[in-house]
Parts: sequence; C-alpha cells; structure tokens
Amino acid sequence: MNIEAETPLRRAARNRLDQAARAAWLYYIAGRTQDEIAGQLNVSRQTAQRLVARAVAEKLIKFRFDHPLDACLAWAEKLTRRYALAVCEVVPSDAGESSSLAGLAVAGAQYLEGWLTQRLPLVIGMSTGRTLRALAAEVSPMAAPQHKLFSLCGTLAADGRAIAADPAMRVAEQVGAQYYPMTLALAAGSVEEKSLAGRQRAYKTLQTLQQQARCLLLGVAQVGWRAPLHQGGFINDAELSELMAAGAVGEIAGCAFDAAGAPVRAPVAERINALWAGSAANAVRVGIGAGREKLPALRAALAGGLLTGLITDETTAEALLAALDRP
Repeated sequence: MNIEAETPLRRAARNRLDQAARAAWLYYIAGRTQDEIAGQLNVSRQTAQRLVARAVAEKLIKFRFDHPLDACLAWAEKLTRRYALAVCEVVPSDAGESSSLAGLAVAGAQYLEGWLTQRLPLVIGMSTGRTLRALAAEVSPMAAPQHKLFSLCGTLAADGRAIAADPAMRVAEQVGAQYYPMTLALAAGSVEEKSLAGRQRAYKTLQTLQQQARCLLLGVAQVGWRAPLHQGGFINDAELSELMAAGAVGEIAGCAFDAAGAPVRAPVAERINALWAGSAANAVRVGIGAGREKLPALRAALAGGLLTGLITDETTAEALLAALDRP
C-alpha cells in the first residue's frame, strides 16, 4: 500500500488497527497485564481492554492450542490403527456448535505449515471447499518461494463464474509459493471439451505436479441434495441425480465415489476436470472433514484407501469407529 496516498480517514483506521495489534501482542505474547499495556500505550485500562478485544475480533491474532487432549489422542490412535494412517488428528468437538470448522481449519493449517517450513522444495496439492478455504485463512504468512502449490480440480461453474476463492491460491499468496491453478469449469460441457482441456500444456503440467506431490490436502464432501457440489453450482439437478443413481456417496475434488471408495460411472463423472486423488501414490493424502452428513463419504474414502491421513473432530471419529464396529 502507498501510505502517502492514504486518505486521513483510512490512515486513522490503519493506526487504530496497529495499536490494537500492539496491545494484543503485549497481552498474549509479552504477558503484560492490562494496566501495564495501558501505561505503555498511554491509554486508559478500559481502552487497553477494548484494543485487545478488537484485535481478536478483527482476527489480527491467531490462537494455536498446543496442549494435547487425551480423548482426542485416543480417537486418533484408534483410527490410525484401523486404517494404518500416516497422519491422524482429532480436534475437540464443540457441544454448542454443529460444525467444528474453526478447529479443523486451525489443525489443518498447522499441519500444512509443517510442510511449508521445510527448506527443500516440495509440491503440495489442494482441493476446494469451505473447510479448505477456512484452512487457507489460518495459514500464517511466511517466505516459502521454493514450494509449488497446485489445484486438483477446476474452480469454475459451467458458465465460467468463479464460485469461490481457490484455497491453493490463498495459501500461495500467504507464503509466496509458486501457484498452479486449474482454471477450468469443474464439470466440462462435454467429454470432448474435457478431452481438449486435457491436451493443453497447463493441464499436463498439473498432472506432472500430481506425480511429484508429497502431500495432498483434500476436502471430503457428501453427495446429495444441497451438498457442496450441487449447492455451489458446479452441477445441476439432473447431473446430481445421475451421480446418486450410480451409487455416489461422496466426492473429493469433484470426483464422486461409491461406498467402496471406487469412482462412480455416470455421464457427468466423465466430464469432471479434476485429478483423481487416489492416483497420487507418492503423496500423503489427508482428508479434512467432520459432521454427521459427511460420515458415509469419510467412511467410504477411508475404506477405499483414498485417504492415508485424516483430520476430523471427536464426534465424527467416534461415529466412524462405531459404524466400523457394527457387524
């Protein structure tokens, strides 16, 4: 930003945010009391309290919970043993909330940052979805230009509209990594259109990156009415009906699979512009998702070997294991 070109009003707003960030740093990092912060910033104690609260509300700071919870560790260990997972993390469930999105986002961001902080160049792929977008927003800024991030699927609706920000792009912006998008409609208009896209140099580059990938972060979603694939405008009612009739219970990066984790055979499935997650044999494939509606999809993805890692919440972990123990 060109500070000299700022209006007085905008400059004042920026200065207030700067002061709030400083107050939060003094409180959470330096361990100062509110009275000490007030004295250092030359404001009243009440103002110091409001500054800290504003820093939290504006998300100028991020909380990371480092203390392990025994119950979460126990669920993670059981899931790891059941499926020989390379990675498994279970976050606490909030009894007052139907979604653990915030907890999944923080846990996923911490896991991703572990890869991004490595010095040697790495290739990392990401799918789309609400959970991964939340994850991307939690990634801390850093300098990681040696890494390559790429999108596993098209991020456009059939008419060319961008439905939502691509998580891989958001992370690349945060860390300065190289970014390779798939600027295609998720569902091509025809098989011929998909075939043409697959012959383009940019698409072949993505295929090469998938073969080189060390890690894939995958949103796992259900297939059903008002599910993300349908609600997001990527497929229409008729196409969703095709997938459901073919036995689809879930999808990763737009690629639908059945209860055994196998790709479904349906006309719309043949038109999806995406890289099948299960074919990235050299990468750790970490699914991120939770919630009752996602249980069939998560169960199928685990059973079919689509995932070699999982980040979920306590309630979902318990339900997954209970379902697996049934005769």
